[in-house]
Amino acid sequence: MIDVILDTLLDVVKLLPFLFLAYLFMEFLEHHAGGKTERLLAKSGKIAPFFGGLLGLVPQCGFSAAASELYAGRLITTGTLIAVFLSTSDEMLPIMISHGVFPWKLLLSKMVVGILAGFLIDLIARIFCRKHPVAEETKIEDICEREHCQCGDHIALSALKHTLRIVVFLLIVTFLLNTVVHFVGEERLAALVGTRPILANLLSAIVGLIPNCASSVVLTELYLEGVLSVGALLSGLLVNAGVGLLVLFRNNRPVRDSFRIFAILFAVGLLAGLLVDLTPLAGILK
Repeated sequence: MIDVILDTLLDVVKLLPFLFLAYLFMEFLEHHAGGKTERLLAKSGKIAPFFGGLLGLVPQCGFSAAASELYAGRLITTGTLIAVFLSTSDEMLPIMISHGVFPWKLLLSKMVVGILAGFLIDLIARIFCRKHPVAEETKIEDICEREHCQCGDHIALSALKHTLRIVVFLLIVTFLLNTVVHFVGEERLAALVGTRPILANLLSAIVGLIPNCASSVVLTELYLEGVLSVGALLSGLLVNAGVGLLVLFRNNRPVRDSFRIFAILFAVGLLAGLLVDLTPLAGILK
């Protein structure tokens, strides 16, 4: 166990400078983008799912929450909201970068799945003549304050807070993973999950639904350890919409509409991951 603890500390400490630099860059993008992305999304009309999938990749504070607010006010369509949820950036990006990997294939995959799913959902909605209620006023500028993401902090201070918060999760997750690998064995663990792609994708998607950055941390670390396949990782990351789902269930009415979006998100993420694992796409995305 002493070796496990030492390995955990070394694994996390060596990532600190890279994590901070990654978050610093993300905070820089966020502060310079402001609320422009939300306003663009609300005014994009029928092509909004395209911008939803594209802008969802931009690491902005509370962007998925902003999209939920826009949807609750009926300023964007269901397809646009799903496109944002599926492509939304998460903790996978800084963790991958800190390991010396820029996951552009995964990011591109999330964007493509989000855009295609968004357009398809809106097309089905138009065919069945589903109409939204009259739009209500949506206060985008209140989102960050409500979600306690401290967007008003200085860029460096905010980046440091994000880094320290993730380090705590990384310490816990890495320790648990190292303990499991130590007693079970990495090859045996990978073989156990790798021979059951449907189960692996299902469990990954369930974990991804947890509205907390810990879920994407767990999924990314399992992938980097060779336990999860790229398809299973994608399943979890696609459904990982952060606090967006919480805001949706809190503000959107009727509640059954929120459950409908929840089910669509889960189904698309799971099917996309399975498609990757069961086809040659897995080799392309690695």
